[in-house]
Amino acid sequence: MPAAEIDTQRSRGAEPATLPDSADVLIDLRFRQLVGEEDWAQLPDAVRRRFSKRIQPGQAVLYRGRIAETRLSRAGRALAALARIIGSPLPDCDGATGAAVVSVMENDTHSGQSWTRTYERPGRFPQVVHSMKRFQGPTGLEEYVGAGIGMALRVTVEDGTLVFRSQHYFFAVGSWRLCLPRALEPGRMEILHRNLGDEFAFELTLMHPQFGELVHQLAYFKEV
Repeated sequence: MPAAEIDTQRSRGAEPATLPDSADVLIDLRFRQLVGEEDWAQLPDAVRRRFSKRIQPGQAVLYRGRIAETRLSRAGRALAALARIIGSPLPDCDGATGAAVVSVMENDTHSGQSWTRTYERPGRFPQVVHSMKRFQGPTGLEEYVGAGIGMALRVTVEDGTLVFRSQHYFFAVGSWRLCLPRALEPGRMEILHRNLGDEFAFELTLMHPQFGELVHQLAYFKEV
């Protein structure tokens, strides 16, 4: 790989891995930089490897698994139905379990990653959820779910678990951005990534200060 190309990758948060078999393998440092060296060292090796993998253009990382639990309150079902306007970013079938597939691709155009999640729904077509993670903003990480709607995420490490929590929601068009007032936010989003040996647990919870738990989903995945 030419030195100029390596320098470009470093500026994007990646550096060449020291591997004897290939000088072209890159390590992604972006999640590591978000949590800091001390907290990063507390994560299991498998999690550090998973979130250090630099995805090359034209490639995708696939995770295959199963949805173990989906809970939606009455208010959660109403919110999920309303969210279909912007692409159904929330699980929308209370009690749904079954197969699930997640694919992650690098999105160089927006300096981030594109995530596509496919969830089985009994008796219906699978639900497909698209989102894009961009390494920018006041917290260093934002997730866009469609129609200009996104949320700023704070990433921490707690008891060996990687935790993503929403800090605020916003509406953006180009460089223009409007932070949503707290009263209009759907609640606090929390996503846990917990290592379980040869697989990992993905747990999503959306809590509203007035209505309590709106959405909860628990899934288990392995890299394909």
